[in-house]
Amino acid sequence: MKYKRVLVTGTAGFIGFHLAKRLLKEGVVVIGMDSINDYYDVEVKNRRNKILEKDSNYHFYKTNIAEYGKLSKVIEKEKPEAIIHLAAQAGVRHSLINPWIYAESNYLGALNIFEAARRYNIKRVLFASSGAVYGNNTEMPFAVEHRTDHPISIYGATKKANELLAHSYHHLFGTEMGGMRFFTVYGQYGRPDLALFKFIRNILRDEPIDVYNKGQMTRTFTHVDDVVDGIIALLNKKDLKYEIYNFSGKDSITLSDFIDLIGKHVGKQAEKRFLPMQAGDIPVALVDISKAQKDLDYNPKVSIEEGVKDFAEWFLKNKEWLLALKDS
Repeated sequence: MKYKRVLVTGTAGFIGFHLAKRLLKEGVVVIGMDSINDYYDVEVKNRRNKILEKDSNYHFYKTNIAEYGKLSKVIEKEKPEAIIHLAAQAGVRHSLINPWIYAESNYLGALNIFEAARRYNIKRVLFASSGAVYGNNTEMPFAVEHRTDHPISIYGATKKANELLAHSYHHLFGTEMGGMRFFTVYGQYGRPDLALFKFIRNILRDEPIDVYNKGQMTRTFTHVDDVVDGIIALLNKKDLKYEIYNFSGKDSITLSDFIDLIGKHVGKQAEKRFLPMQAGDIPVALVDISKAQKDLDYNPKVSIEEGVKDFAEWFLKNKEWLLALKDS
């Protein structure tokens, strides 16, 4: 591992939790930061964090990255060698309801991280972007060379803003910036507001599931283990200036087939409630990962069949506390 002390923001979040676990396993000291907000039930975040806190190399700070003074004190004390910035206000649909929190968490938070890296001479910063930046681009599959200046959600706009801000910091101060566009990430301890979790929960509760656009939407799902492989490969990359990468899975599937696959592994088919397309959604998201394959040897390994089976088994094993969670 190239770096021995790494600041990871959002470690009580889904991807941050899995990344921190992998880094700790590799002997890295992980300085974790998370505000543990209540966008979804904090029980999930607390459980993730308690697992990480079993390792003495995990140094956790409950801190809001939008507060620069507190962020800088942590960095001054812990002296990380690199930063992986994953903390953000998640959710495309929620950004239509409360856009202000996205400006604070996603834009101001990223600005604080980039500025802290500059002031404390931390040369390498990786940051989470999103497939949402592609917006109404109809050219498929999505490639990093495509234009991304027409996002169709406020969430996507904040992530595009992060990419532009990172480029400015690289140009002005030489910070090594690696942007990571994620696509529909899933896996154990996943977010309760995402489709896979919600669908299984409703099936087990004998409640219908909302199916937008009559299930005729295509997505490339990405298992969290594959995402973590990509992040670590980028962290260890020998030469990095300013680069953006797509990190997605190996399979694309329609929403309708995805629901049927879930039913297969839960042992019970879903009752579907068909609804029109939601604002901010796109009908098809196919992804070109050739740049990540070439530069990082990124090759997703977990098939959608394997990933859904693993998640369903984990959910059924833990259904007592998972079904007791407050709805997002």
